[in-house]
Amino acid sequence: MLIAQVTDIHLGFEPDNPAEFNRKRLDQVLKQLKSMVPKPDCLIATGDLTEFGDADSYRRLKNAFAQLDFPVWPMVGNHDIRANFAAHFPDVPGHDGFVQYEFDAGPLRVLMLDTLEDGRHGGAFCAVRAAWLTARLDEDRARPTVVVMHHPPVEVGIEWMNTHPEEDWVQRFRACVAERSNIVAIICGHLHRPITTQWEGTTIAICPATSPQVALDMSPIDPERPDNRPMIIADPPAFALHWWNGSELITHFDTAGAHVMLAQFDAKMQGLVRSLIAERPA
Repeated sequence: MLIAQVTDIHLGFEPDNPAEFNRKRLDQVLKQLKSMVPKPDCLIATGDLTEFGDADSYRRLKNAFAQLDFPVWPMVGNHDIRANFAAHFPDVPGHDGFVQYEFDAGPLRVLMLDTLEDGRHGGAFCAVRAAWLTARLDEDRARPTVVVMHHPPVEVGIEWMNTHPEEDWVQRFRACVAERSNIVAIICGHLHRPITTQWEGTTIAICPATSPQVALDMSPIDPERPDNRPMIIADPPAFALHWWNGSELITHFDTAGAHVMLAQFDAKMQGLVRSLIAERPA
């Protein structure tokens, strides 16, 4: 099972430009995903699909996804507006007004969570959403399950983008997933960087953005003293691939576009490939 992930598309950042920079970056990633062998079984789009939550940006996003020949499962982030999202993605299930649902991914069960709170940049996870997640997890305590959400529930060291581990919503989410041995990964976006960590007995994998990335700067920041540090950088558009090997979920991060090739599988490399494969059990 191969699940592709894109996140933080921020379509509509240039609202009067149908050929905007962020759309070009998204198209680069989608083109690469379409040409992959093997092809992804599905794509998850983990929030901040648009910059302003406007209807036209969701229309253009839906048109962009239409070029794919595998299912796309989107969710909302803090830049999204649920009503406009729902109008253009009416087939995406919801619960009590939240974009929260599950789908089958072959051997995996995927639970998509809504961590949007209007007017807040950081995450949220209220009692209603927590009750839904708890009920879904209680339904099946054995099947390998992936939890997907926009906001990571962890502090990552980039101070201006951090989530404080004692925030109420983090504590509520932690209570839902604690001691759930069948959760094989928590997949997130929001931070515009590739990050992994261990948390509550599972792996958190945070995908970099298709839009520009957040600069890696872990020095303290004083909100009252601008210091001209880089914040957003034009690194290449990126994506993640989550591969279920039958017992573990393996996450790869990559960027779209050409990569400089230093070696290829030709006669010179054939001996190495043969010897590496021969070392494995039959």
